[in-house]
Order: sequence, then C-alpha cells, then structure tokens
Amino acid sequence: MTPSQAAIAMTTAIARACETVDFGLHDHVIPGKGEELPFCSKGLICAKINRCFTDFGLVFGITIGMLCSPVIAQDVSPALITGTAKVTDGDGLTIGPVRIRLHGIDAPEDGQTCAAANGSDWSCGANATRALMDLASGKAVTCEAREQDGYGRIISICSIDGQDLSEYMMRNGLAWAYREYSLDYVDLEEVVRGTQAGVWQAPTQTPWEFRGDRWQRAVDASPGGCPIKGNIARDGERIYHTPWSKYYGRTQINVAAGERWFCDEAEATAAGWREARGG
Repeated sequence: MTPSQAAIAMTTAIARACETVDFGLHDHVIPGKGEELPFCSKGLICAKINRCFTDFGLVFGITIGMLCSPVIAQDVSPALITGTAKVTDGDGLTIGPVRIRLHGIDAPEDGQTCAAANGSDWSCGANATRALMDLASGKAVTCEAREQDGYGRIISICSIDGQDLSEYMMRNGLAWAYREYSLDYVDLEEVVRGTQAGVWQAPTQTPWEFRGDRWQRAVDASPGGCPIKGNIARDGERIYHTPWSKYYGRTQINVAAGERWFCDEAEATAAGWREARGG
C-alpha cells in the first residue's frame, strides 16, 4: 500500500468511526487513489469529517482539503495520527475513534499464559497489556499509518517522545516479531531471545498458535461453524468476542434479542459490531 493509499484508508476508517457520533457521514466512503471524490466536491461531509477529528482531539499529518476536493486524489505523505492513547491489549490501542495495531509485532493475547523458567505458567498476555498501558495510556502518542488491515484497524509505527512502542514491547520480552507481515523486528527478537526475558524464558506457545487452537475448538462447538459471538450490551452497544477474548466463555448469545454469530471478524465489523476491549 502506498502512502497515499494508507492515508486514504486511514481517513475512510475514521470517517466510518465518526458515523457512531452522528456527524452525518452515513453511506459515504472515501474512494481510493485515482478516483474522484464526488461527495467531497459537493461539500456534503468534509467539514463534518474535520469536526469529528477536532472533537476527538486528533491531529493528522494529511490535509483533508487535498482529499476532499473536486479533483483527483494525489499522493500525500504518510499519514500521522497524533492524540491521547487508550490501550486495548499488548499490541493495540485507540486514539479517539481510530483503532490502531502496532506494526511488526504480535503480543500474547490478554487471556494467554506462557511457560515460565521454573516450570509454572505466568500471565504473559495480561502482563503485556499492563506494560503497554503503563507506557502509553493517557499519553500523547504519534502513529505513522502503514496500511489498513481486514478488520478496519490502522497498522502503524507508534511512538512516545521518540520511543517506538513495538520496539519497547520486543525489548521487554512481551511480543514476538510478526514475521508473516514484517521482518522489521526479527533481529531485535534474536537479541532478546538470548536474554531469556519475558516470553523467552522457556519454550511456549506463540500468539498465533494460541489463537489457532482457540479458534478451532470454538468452530467445532459453535452453530454452523461460526465462532465469533456478537453480543449486545445493556447500553445497546454491539460488541463481538473472538474465541481468545477474555470474556468469550461467559458470553451467551440470545439470537431472539438480535445477538448473532459471525464467521470472521471482517463480517462482524461490517455488520456494525466492534471488537471487545482487551481482546
């Protein structure tokens, strides 16, 4: 994905998120590079997007006027998302309505345990979440958007005062290099592995293995093989739980009340459900 496409994808995700605060963005999507922006040229939503950004206290390193114009979208510099962070798990956070996943790493899931050097288990997932919270929650974070994943999250390199959050988690033994998507932190992983810090103190299950095991067990036990639980909270908010979510086991689905099962996260997101905080 080019910087231009990343910027547009990020803006699209924010525009969709802004729908939840009723700024009139419903049914509008920002097109990709090389397409006209007809709704912007008609002046229908651009001011409202800017208003949403402002109300959430966000600063973006893209010029909305460049995207919202009657001309063809042009290349722009990589999008910067700056604002106060709220940590959701060991490799995820939100800034206003924008969901962000840290680039290049995979932290243990919130409910995951890892093998300890003494033969016992320790709560590696909860520890990873707590470490990122201690570092970033409530702090001003700057994130450089790289791309958008299939779940609407913006994959970003995030930092606080020059400290790369992904690097911080890696150095403390609280994440793996996510080789399937990036090799940026592989060398650092080899260094930390030698110190036996955190998840490297004993052979243990990786997050992707943990998710795979939980997923298969849930598929076998769920209606139609669709294991994601689409719950409706008391306040009406629609929240989905993956098989590795902390509260997956205790969440019951009442289809008669409008709750439902989903086959994947993309389906849940498209239907208007958001991911449960903490995984």
